[in-house]
Amino acid sequence: MIADAAALRFDPFLPWWVVIALAGLALLVAGFALWRGLRGWAWRGLAGLAAALALAGPALEIGSRAGLSDIVVLVDDRSASQNLPERAGQTDAAIDALSRQIADLPDTELRRVTVGDDPDGTLLATAIARAVAAEPDARLAGVIAVTDGQIHDPAMLPAALPAPFHVLLTGRPQDWDRRLVIEEAPAFGLIDQQVQIRLRIEDQGAVPPAMQGRSVNLRITVDGEDEQVFAVPVGQPLTLPLTLAHAGQNVVQIALDAPDPGDGEDELTDRNNSAAISINGVRDRLRVLLVSGEPHAGERTWRNLLKSDAAVDLIHFTILRPPDKSDGVPVNELSLIAFPTRELFLQRIDDFDLIIFDRYRVRGILPPDYFQNIVRYVRDGGAILVAAGPEMASVESLNLSPLGPVLPARPTGRIIDDPFTPQLTQDGRRHPVTAGLPDAPDDEGEGGWGRWLRMAEVDPDPAAQVAMTGAEGKPLLILKREGEGRVALLTSDQVWLWGRGFEGGGPQLEMLRRIAHWSMKEPELEEEALLADVSGGMDVRFTRRTMQDSAGPLVITRPDGETEELALTQAGPGRFAADWTAPEPGLYRLQDGDLRRVLALGPAAPREFEQTVASGEALSPLVEATGGAVVRLSDGVPDLRTVSAGRSAHGRGVARDWIAITPREAATVTGLERRPLLPGWAWLVLIAGLILTGWLSEGRAGRRNTGSGAPPNPAPGPQAGG
Repeated sequence: MIADAAALRFDPFLPWWVVIALAGLALLVAGFALWRGLRGWAWRGLAGLAAALALAGPALEIGSRAGLSDIVVLVDDRSASQNLPERAGQTDAAIDALSRQIADLPDTELRRVTVGDDPDGTLLATAIARAVAAEPDARLAGVIAVTDGQIHDPAMLPAALPAPFHVLLTGRPQDWDRRLVIEEAPAFGLIDQQVQIRLRIEDQGAVPPAMQGRSVNLRITVDGEDEQVFAVPVGQPLTLPLTLAHAGQNVVQIALDAPDPGDGEDELTDRNNSAAISINGVRDRLRVLLVSGEPHAGERTWRNLLKSDAAVDLIHFTILRPPDKSDGVPVNELSLIAFPTRELFLQRIDDFDLIIFDRYRVRGILPPDYFQNIVRYVRDGGAILVAAGPEMASVESLNLSPLGPVLPARPTGRIIDDPFTPQLTQDGRRHPVTAGLPDAPDDEGEGGWGRWLRMAEVDPDPAAQVAMTGAEGKPLLILKREGEGRVALLTSDQVWLWGRGFEGGGPQLEMLRRIAHWSMKEPELEEEALLADVSGGMDVRFTRRTMQDSAGPLVITRPDGETEELALTQAGPGRFAADWTAPEPGLYRLQDGDLRRVLALGPAAPREFEQTVASGEALSPLVEATGGAVVRLSDGVPDLRTVSAGRSAHGRGVARDWIAITPREAATVTGLERRPLLPGWAWLVLIAGLILTGWLSEGRAGRRNTGSGAPPNPAPGPQAGG
């Protein structure tokens, strides 16, 4: 389509101020002539203005225009919720039909925009805003979106468009869905204290009558174990109390039983019938009881270690005057605190997370019943750490008390006074208590730490793990699980030499901290553990820590029930690792042998399935502002028409609904030509003509004035004589 358009332009020969001054002078002269009553003033004024106009250089600018095609933006929603029943087929049919109809329209181009999955949900409004901004307003004839209407960025929706906006809604009028809504869930919780999760069960859409007013089974598991089932009402807020049993990540899975298919129309999806919540369990305070059998150089080492940790509440007793000591000083004159044995070891023993016996001698301070209660405390989940000295080989050894059966080694009665360098065993290089200790000796025993000077010889329990050895390769650090509890034994009291820097020292505080925290069951120090480090998005690094020589393959169960095996490669002594990318957010179950774990990736429930019933409510403001329509594809794909701007862009035809776009008839300038309004000689003729007309007008006026005056004198001639 070609069209011409003309416009008047000026290209002055002199500066504009000169042209304006000349025009002003012409008007001034004409005004003066008018005031004096002179004829021809108008012609003289027009001549001056014509001269000024000629100097302004008027010209006609003629442009050639070519018509531009109209643009229709077709938005194709391919988010996860569009895979619900029948929606994918409806979308394909609508896209194909509209593409054909737009292609049949003259001078019309199609811009197709596909919206896929995003971690933040369906960003349809953002896609529309970007697509519209990329096209000229003068060419935009319409925007059509094929979607279920569930968008997660309504704030990005344009306030208005220069053309109609139509929504072709997928789904069916009878669609309904039931979902689990987590209203509030804590990120952290104290161990052995109650936390609360607020939730509700919500029905959406056309709920079948058979499903209304019925209770729902709610299934709750923590870390994939001990499932509990409760019947709860629909549509009412619920508070779920929960007690965290261990430190670290506690994965709480909450799920609904799917409705019985025989009760009516099936719900849209069960993907929003469950949620996985990760709650990090933390200890309020670690309560430690430290009992030193006598003052010695290493006593302050333990005290400094435990007092330096702000999360530890320490109670420390040192036995300065045992009952068998007889120095003749009356008891009422001693400034010593009596050891509250009954209160600590009978009444309040379960209040402690760890009991440390530091060079403790059995001297009758604790009766056998108290030791039996300590054994019960260990087997029920408590922790004991024994740091032994020469008393281990004497008749005052704890091994000879009722506590002996739970200790991880038996003394032989021999004290080794030869200096030695602590060495890591093969188990010690794998065990998290000693693995990776700074400056550890190599596999040949070369280099490493400073020496110790004394230790007791013991025979370890076959069920115990020897992590470190000392003189003559004898066990130095022995770790053992006893029932639900743990016991650690250090067969030397020389660890304080490392703290003093003797012969270079060693990692004293780090090793003692690890022993204490392993005894208190800290998750990062478990021998058998499966760790998952989520670095960002769906990328996960699995680390399998074990005392065995091999591990894996790791069996991963996806949210949809499908399983896959992932091979683990050795990343160090007792450590096997693998990198993996999850295909989608959700709850994943991990298993390696008897070790199981639950991993929650992404939000508590996928955002795409928070709202699943198709609705045009979020897009209605833009539809109404542009005169468009919301049409359900369940009634068929609408016809596409063209209408003039300002007319209705939708309606009902004979067979089906129709929607319309508005042709814009936009054009672009393809050529430009400039022609002077008059040639130079024509301007001269015009100006001269005006001036001549003014002069002639004044001349005629002068002749008229002469004919109307007194008669002239008679001419002289001869006179008659008398």
